[in-house]
Amino acid sequence: MVPMTLQEIAEAVGGALHDAPDADVVVDRPGVIDSRLVEPGALFIALPGERTDGHRFAEAAARAGAAAVLAARPVGVPAIVVPDVQDAMGDLARAVLGRLKSPTVIALTGSAGKTSTKDLLAQVLETMDTTVATPLSFNGEIGLPLTVMRADENTRLLVLEMGSRGMGHIAYLTGIVPPKVGLVLNVGTAHVGEFGGGKDSIAAAKGELVEALPADGLAVLNADDPYVMSMAPRTSAPVLTFGLEAGDVRAVDVELDAAGRPSFTLTHQGEKARVALGLHGAHHVANASAAAAVAIGLGASVQKVAKALSSARQLTPGRMDVTERPDGVTVINDAFNANPDSMAVALAALVAMAADGRRAVAVLGEMRELGEESEAHHAELGRLVSQSGVTDLIAVGGAEAALVHAGAVEGGATSTLVPNRDAALDLLLTYLKPGDVVLIKGSHSVGLEDTAMRLTKLDAVGIVG
Repeated sequence: MVPMTLQEIAEAVGGALHDAPDADVVVDRPGVIDSRLVEPGALFIALPGERTDGHRFAEAAARAGAAAVLAARPVGVPAIVVPDVQDAMGDLARAVLGRLKSPTVIALTGSAGKTSTKDLLAQVLETMDTTVATPLSFNGEIGLPLTVMRADENTRLLVLEMGSRGMGHIAYLTGIVPPKVGLVLNVGTAHVGEFGGGKDSIAAAKGELVEALPADGLAVLNADDPYVMSMAPRTSAPVLTFGLEAGDVRAVDVELDAAGRPSFTLTHQGEKARVALGLHGAHHVANASAAAAVAIGLGASVQKVAKALSSARQLTPGRMDVTERPDGVTVINDAFNANPDSMAVALAALVAMAADGRRAVAVLGEMRELGEESEAHHAELGRLVSQSGVTDLIAVGGAEAALVHAGAVEGGATSTLVPNRDAALDLLLTYLKPGDVVLIKGSHSVGLEDTAMRLTKLDAVGIVG
């Protein structure tokens, strides 16, 4: 974080110092919302949580070396007290951004692939200049300010993932940190239940990103997605497109190796270079072409971008994390979240990785936040499983999982319905064989990440041979 005194922070956020005898104490470490992550010189941000209130941990944060606490009330240790802590986080992010030396802010959004694309983009941009990017999936009203606070005087490129659950969300985020470059990946069905109005409403909300761009900025749009391309008239910035079927920056001649890792030729204005991704799944080609378009738009050569993409690795856990167990079972942990679009590409990756006679086993949890269309989407997922080449399905959950199970059985697939993640693991251990490939995926609240981690860590005990 850019060094700031407590007095400077208080002025930036409209707060008052309490129990702070020295207003010149400097905060020079990023803000944190978890007292266990406090470093000496950090600002501890006391937010109310689902199960507890951050104010309860103010003293622990101070003992760990926090310079002060950003709080809604006095807490008995040095604090900057504000009317609303979350609003103050946004104000502080603006202040930090204002102290950086002309950074280029790159923001990206989309219904699927945001975090994977962000990770690829950050690794490409790091070869160009000093880069700070959103950690994990910190892409909302809390995560975005926390990311900005990680920037310092040396930061030249700031990559911000922006999520949206309705109209005005991205406009709010771009109001905190105005982007120079805006990347829109796709318009799909993630969180469709929270938008209302289907894809048109989602496109309207995602398009707030390009509306925030300045005339000398850059809008990077997916030429293969008509909903994304419909956003072009909404920006005054130049438009650069990417895609597989069309676009200024294209990925062509796509191939998959035996492990489902894609390679392709990256092209732009006559330049070509071969890319061999280390990530699993053909869907990463679109993500990589999007990241390439941003970097090229910022002046990188096709050759340099291709080299960086080929060296990139998986950064965020729970997204197509592939583990080869000693007994020959391959576990694909893609359980961080799920929606109809991401389910489809994950199933395609599973089948591609289970070539040469290996069994493709899908452990699928329910998809949340789909609103009135939820039942239809779950039934369609079951039918997709039956058509995809998946060998065995384990549907995990209640009524909506039962729809996935029924749709799969109706299509002729082998499927078992289980009530929870523990039952899924117990069932897996009764029939997995060496060589099987297992995909584990569901919405975060289903908790299948735990199943994936436990299966990954198990040795061959319980695996039939």
